[in-house]
Amino acid sequence: MFTVFGFYKFQKINDLKKNQKILKNILINNNIYGSIIISKEGLNGSISGKNSDIKNSIVKLKKIFGVKNFDSFNNSKSKFNPFHKPKVKIKKEVVPMDLKISKRIKKKNSHIEPKKWNKLIKNRKTFLLDVRKPFENKVGSFKKSINPDINNFRDFPKYLKKLKNDQPIAMFCTGGIRCEKASIYLEKKGFKNVYQLKGGILNYLKKIKKKNSLWKGECFVFDNRVSLKHGLIQGTYSICGGCRHPVSIKDKKSKRYEEGVTCPNCFNKLTKDQKSRFRMRQSQVYKAKQSGNKFNFQKKYN
Repeated sequence: MFTVFGFYKFQKINDLKKNQKILKNILINNNIYGSIIISKEGLNGSISGKNSDIKNSIVKLKKIFGVKNFDSFNNSKSKFNPFHKPKVKIKKEVVPMDLKISKRIKKKNSHIEPKKWNKLIKNRKTFLLDVRKPFENKVGSFKKSINPDINNFRDFPKYLKKLKNDQPIAMFCTGGIRCEKASIYLEKKGFKNVYQLKGGILNYLKKIKKKNSLWKGECFVFDNRVSLKHGLIQGTYSICGGCRHPVSIKDKKSKRYEEGVTCPNCFNKLTKDQKSRFRMRQSQVYKAKQSGNKFNFQKKYN
């Protein structure tokens, strides 16, 4: 059993190349797979490994950067290692939004615990905003939530400008970091009642029982588990080999679905040459399975 640990921290970081090398060595030396993004504004990571190795790596990471507590973190379990290799990337921002920030002072009561979230979003005056990408929203979301249908998070400020600054806004995303940035933007624009789900959807699905939940569907995750259900149990979705979009059980029954090649989303978008290449690749996957070997083709989210 593997532990999957997600985290983020907004704080000033200098000498990115030096720290990139240090972090990469920590991951390699502790047999940790996954991805960590570092920028001048902070850290954002999702890693996996044996539980003891994860704990050891996190202790070292916190010591290097002088981190007492992460802004948010989550952990779950996986029967297999959901990442293929360790990566440490240097980015301009930990979340691309073209918004420079310094250390944020969190407002009291702006981060809502899962147990109090239902009451907030049941309020008719609350504008419930899903800040994730459209394909994530289709896998699952909160009832009556609004998704702005934006594929690039950099375009999100354009949508936020349309919101009224006198209404309560409750935002949510997978682990919380996208909401964190969107909240900063709204607060700078004078919004007073901005809330976000503490720890994101993953924290909600971990702490709220299905019978008491307002969540509908599954939660897409950026690793090879693809989706998670209540209790953070692996879900039923897989990844399309053609467009890399999540594929449901219903999608697989479609005539437009071909394992490793196409799904209803991309059937009419791919060329004959692309489909041919994907079929050849999938044949290698089948051969690898028959011989008992691994074929690491699936979407490398890290």
